[in-house]
Amino acid sequence: MNIEEILPPTPEEVADEILLETSPEAAPEAEPAALDKSKTMTFKRSHVYAALLPLAFVIGLSVGYLFWGRTTEANIAQAAEAAQQAPPQAAQAEAAPQEVRRYDVPEDDDPVWGSDDAPITIIEFSDYECPYCQKWHVQIWPQIQAAYPDQVRLVFRDFPLTQLHANAVSAAAAANCANEQDAYWEFNELLFSGQSLNKSTYAQFASDLNLEMEAFTECLESGRQNDEVMADYEYAANLGVSSTPTFFVNGIPVVGAQPFEVFQQIIEAELAGEVP
Repeated sequence: MNIEEILPPTPEEVADEILLETSPEAAPEAEPAALDKSKTMTFKRSHVYAALLPLAFVIGLSVGYLFWGRTTEANIAQAAEAAQQAPPQAAQAEAAPQEVRRYDVPEDDDPVWGSDDAPITIIEFSDYECPYCQKWHVQIWPQIQAAYPDQVRLVFRDFPLTQLHANAVSAAAAANCANEQDAYWEFNELLFSGQSLNKSTYAQFASDLNLEMEAFTECLESGRQNDEVMADYEYAANLGVSSTPTFFVNGIPVVGAQPFEVFQQIIEAELAGEVP
């Protein structure tokens, strides 16, 4: 996976003067009359520089319009390259190592799947009504679990997009209420099963999991887990997260429901110690 840099043309690539005119070569059908200088424009080097400045600014904004976009694809590409092949020793000595940016994202006291000794920690910021989050949990996460059962642990943190998903906060709170009865991951799986999310659904899920219904209902109606949910959201928003799902694989950001191969490349490189 290679990422090409988008750069504006350098001033040296622009001629000292660009004469915009109609010539016999440019327009074969035109009469070969002498050029009317009143209808020509001459751009000098200073004009070109002035025109390029706003162009470079716009291109810069386009390249970095997303907070994570500036690092995520580069990190993935660097990790993938490191996992696939190592350069010759001579080249290694000459080339400066490419440093992958990592973020120190705490696990907080959020639910964890997997062993505390696992060398790979994936911290996910997710929304239970986000279709891409559901896709990742149904299609991608089982592949990671099967491929790395003892080497990967998952920390689930909430990032409810309340402007888009009316039930995102209540679903996350319901999962945390289930966590009070040590049934978080079972409840998490049901929330991502594709059913409509509402209080009746949460109650049905709790009943299906044989939770103590009075305690579960009291937890949900009290709203005490809402603060925990929104604390996760506020932390992630301050960090720069703006969409779901967003992951941090040993601190390396990955945005979106990326395919298994993307996570595999980073995990393999991390396990091999090939990512700076």
